[in-house]
Amino acid sequence: MNESSSRASSVPSHHDPPGIITPSTTRYRWIICALLFWVTTANYMDRAVFSNLAPDLERQKLFTEDNYWYMTVAFQAAYAFSNLFAGRMMDVLGLRWGFAIACAFWGLAAMSHSLVSTVGGFFLVRILLGIGEGSNFPAAIKTTAEWFPKRQAALANSVFNSGSSVSGIVVPYGLPYVITLFTSFSIAGHVLGWRGAFLITGVFDLSWIITWLLVYQRPEKHPRVSKAELELINSDPPEPTVKIPWLRLFPHRQTWAYVSAKFMTDCFWWFYLFGAPQFFSDRFGLNLSARSGPVAAIYIVSSVGGIGGGWLSGHFIETGWSVNRSRKVSMLIFGVLVTPVVFAATTNTAWIAVALIAVAAAAHQAWSANVLSLAGDMFPRRIVGSITGLGGFAGSIGGIVLFTTVRLIRQSARARGEIGNYFLVFLAAGLAYLTALIVIQLLAPKLEPAQIEERAAA
Repeated sequence: MNESSSRASSVPSHHDPPGIITPSTTRYRWIICALLFWVTTANYMDRAVFSNLAPDLERQKLFTEDNYWYMTVAFQAAYAFSNLFAGRMMDVLGLRWGFAIACAFWGLAAMSHSLVSTVGGFFLVRILLGIGEGSNFPAAIKTTAEWFPKRQAALANSVFNSGSSVSGIVVPYGLPYVITLFTSFSIAGHVLGWRGAFLITGVFDLSWIITWLLVYQRPEKHPRVSKAELELINSDPPEPTVKIPWLRLFPHRQTWAYVSAKFMTDCFWWFYLFGAPQFFSDRFGLNLSARSGPVAAIYIVSSVGGIGGGWLSGHFIETGWSVNRSRKVSMLIFGVLVTPVVFAATTNTAWIAVALIAVAAAAHQAWSANVLSLAGDMFPRRIVGSITGLGGFAGSIGGIVLFTTVRLIRQSARARGEIGNYFLVFLAAGLAYLTALIVIQLLAPKLEPAQIEERAAA
């Protein structure tokens, strides 16, 4: 029996309450994964409400089109710096309270959108939301790294990450009904209308916080985890416990492989989230109700693709492939599937554009499930939050670059009396994934673990 199995088998018997749990039946790690799915859905709902409302708020003269893109860049900048420190915060505070505090912060920031009516107010609440929401992925990836062995990590990541797609389905379809509902309510003579949508999101955040605090413990301390399940969770080789300073991460090629992949590809998911409503409004003249179907269709397809991506690399590992081969072959497949998205910018048929973007979004989610798993593949569990935070920072910087480009394209087109031409944006999306995979291969050809422990000990 290996060291990790011996450690798992020594767990006290209270992990197996009589008549409730047997060593062969617990699957509690998937309950934890379901909580991650829930919070990721809530996280993306909080940010997606604004992007779906934006074209209509522009028509109500609450802000201009340029204001919206500047707000998006401001959100991305706040999100980027939040990622940079949120991962370390989770490593230091622990997941139980660190995650709950972060969700409370971004939940209050989301609800505060209902209180503002000025351009400056919208800028402020978008920045506050970005600061809070940057914690979600560093915390969630750290959670899966602690609760799942490497061969199941990509699937777990894809399951919770599909929450970002579910929000893309719920928000565009649900918004018209929520706005209609809250039009019947007013405060101090002001009709709530669209403001009520931001209040609803707070209910999802608050209910998750309560559930998380009631349910979450580390696996080795959790009374609902059997010895057999804990043995599975700890089935990867045991890790040393040398303290690792944050700056020790930067000299390693593995760090830059992960950061580069996030920088080059995350921005296109952001574009599908924040830019798709604007794209369909610009290119095909669709209003809020008319674009609900196209936007929701993209996220329905992407949710399926994301889970499939996590399953595929896990399946390859189960058949005997190495982690390196399994991840990279999967990523190659998904990178190829993104490439046709360039034609979304040239078609004159909205539903053809929907189909192309939907396939690209699904492939992105499948790709992302594997990229997120690289953090656990190459780094010790206890610093996965920090690595994920660095990657999230890089992805947000990529988003800033992309959204600044989109704003300039639309501004230039408007000056000529035309609609924005998105061809260069979709061309970049089509090429980014395969290029990122080449960079990963050059920097981490075998996905070998970073030798951080030796340097830290020295």
